Amino acid sequence: MQIGDKTVEVHAFRKRNERHPGSTDFTNLYIKNFGKDMTEDKLKEMFATLGEVTSSCIMEDKFGRKFAFVNYEKPADAKKAVDELSGKDLRTDEQKEAQKEGDDADSYLFYVGRAMTKAERAKEFRQKAPNGREVGVNLYVKNLDEDTTDATLKELFEPFGSIASAAATKDEKGKCRGFGFVCFGSPDEATKAVTEM
Repeated sequence: MQIGDKTVEVHAFRKRNERHPGSTDFTNLYIKNFGKDMTEDKLKEMFATLGEVTSSCIMEDKFGRKFAFVNYEKPADAKKAVDELSGKDLRTDEQKEAQKEGDDADSYLFYVGRAMTKAERAKEFRQKAPNGREVGVNLYVKNLDEDTTDATLKELFEPFGSIASAAATKDEKGKCRGFGFVCFGSPDEATKAVTEM
């Protein structure tokens, strides 16, 4: 339809949850879990083998963790990069041997995914959680020994129920800072741990 000199398109209304904006047509990728030796040139070279890269950059957060963005010319190339590169282990054999016991192996796998806004990430997280609620109950645990690790903290609380995660916070020397967090699968298990500890 023409209104003045403008072409106007009219479509049937679809509810927000029935729409999938950008879920398949994306060109911008978010990348994390790559080595400290990764440079912008190496990154662009790696992703250019799968299609024409229009831009790329490597950034660092306040904790010193590196992440990157790569933008493709075509959405099909971006999807191909996600399919082929995400989940690969890019570490050398020496880095694999140096992995600490109890570390999550998935945290070392190369992550390549669609770049999302904070609102999109929050929405995706809510959809993954059952009934739109966060999974588990997180307990704060203090007065821990400086030798406490994630594994020993988990082992300490396992008799009270299923543990989704356990983390003993560490200082820059790798020693426990005296507190940590244990996430139980259900409120009943968390209550049992609090009353019986």
